Amino acid sequence: MTTNETPTAAERQEAGHPLRWRILGFLGVAQLMLILDVTVVAIALPHIETDLGLSRAALTWMVSAYTLTFGGLMLLGGRLADLIGAKRVVLAGLLIFTAASLLTGLADSAVLLLGGRIAQGVGAALLSPAALSLVVTLFDGEERNKALGVWSALGGGGAALGLLVGGLLTAGPGWPWVFYVNVPIGLVILVGLAVLLPRQSGAVPRARLDVLGALLVTASSGALIYALINAGEDGWLTPVTGWLVLLVVVGYFAFVLWQRTARSPLMDVALLARRPVATGTFLILMATILMIAVFFLGTFYFQHARGYGALQTGLLFLPVALATMLGANLTGRAIARLGARALAVTGLLVAAIGLAVPALWTEPVAVTVGVAIAGAGTGALYVVASATALGQVAPHEAGVASGLVSTFHEFGASIGAAVVSSVAAASLVGDTLTGFTNGFVVMAFVASGGALVAAALTPGRPATH
Repeated sequence: MTTNETPTAAERQEAGHPLRWRILGFLGVAQLMLILDVTVVAIALPHIETDLGLSRAALTWMVSAYTLTFGGLMLLGGRLADLIGAKRVVLAGLLIFTAASLLTGLADSAVLLLGGRIAQGVGAALLSPAALSLVVTLFDGEERNKALGVWSALGGGGAALGLLVGGLLTAGPGWPWVFYVNVPIGLVILVGLAVLLPRQSGAVPRARLDVLGALLVTASSGALIYALINAGEDGWLTPVTGWLVLLVVVGYFAFVLWQRTARSPLMDVALLARRPVATGTFLILMATILMIAVFFLGTFYFQHARGYGALQTGLLFLPVALATMLGANLTGRAIARLGARALAVTGLLVAAIGLAVPALWTEPVAVTVGVAIAGAGTGALYVVASATALGQVAPHEAGVASGLVSTFHEFGASIGAAVVSSVAAASLVGDTLTGFTNGFVVMAFVASGGALVAAALTPGRPATH
């Protein structure tokens, strides 16, 4: 008997692409750039508000215009990656995002700024799911879990790191540089990936893209964000808010019906019905809602209520970045041993505890410590969400599944910014701390409720054989 009769896991992994870890590095930096652009803007918002005279609603749309376009077109990007090949879609998305970043930095009005953010979202919607699809297909077995752990750490920690980078750039050359910095980085990654990525062909090259489905889900989500933002101005129980919510429900229902009847649907609705995928999308939604809400609240608390500068505010969020990456790293190491359910519930409870600290004590030290604790919890959620949703998908479903997870990631950012902007409206436009306290209280309850849902929804640890 020889040892070569049955290939080991290590031997199977060695048969993979020899440059897969280097490719992961480039893809990870590209994804980091997209995630940074969600939060790097948050710390520059007070300065943009002053320079361009933006209202509270316009400030919220500065975050939501990017994340809504990013999330709304994500499934289309994932589907396109499956049809024509992930390499083509990654490069096209990176090129669009880089060009849009340049135009956004040059904007001198709210209209041009929001237009640039929408264009950035289009590029990101192409790049992100295609990049994650490549990660899923380039790695297998235990290596895939490690690669997804790296990916998740970049996503969670990068979001917090964005506030530090945004503080450095805003306090230094000025807020346009939070966009300009993407240009040289994007060009370097574009060249590197063009050389390193293997040539791929789509699985179904003649299939049509479901543009109507993308429009339905994006329009419905846009109506939801508008309803949440408008509630901060007109109230949560007004007829306008009620009609908007009804429109959202009808829009999502129409999307589901269309997906069941379309010849080339944007997504297989049955995929979302699978327990692991449903769990992963729920957890990524929760993680991003909590993360963006905390960053939005923290940025305005430190700069608006306490009068700190952009650089000082960014430095105060450095512990959040470190805690988020630490939470993701520890979870990636422990998930095979402890299982997804225990870690998902723990992550949400840790986030709830962290959010409760600034809800009880609205002081700079308490806010810094609290959001760092919450960051560790959300970092854990990122890993559990990705590993649960994508750990067992077939290669031909990798693009759509990746796009589904990433869609809920961006929708979570849009919803988190809109909700917390409305809850904390009194503090964002006035001198009271009540709005900040209310925002942290609401998010603490959201995290606690999410832990209950995760306990029931998340699959337990698989039986060992």
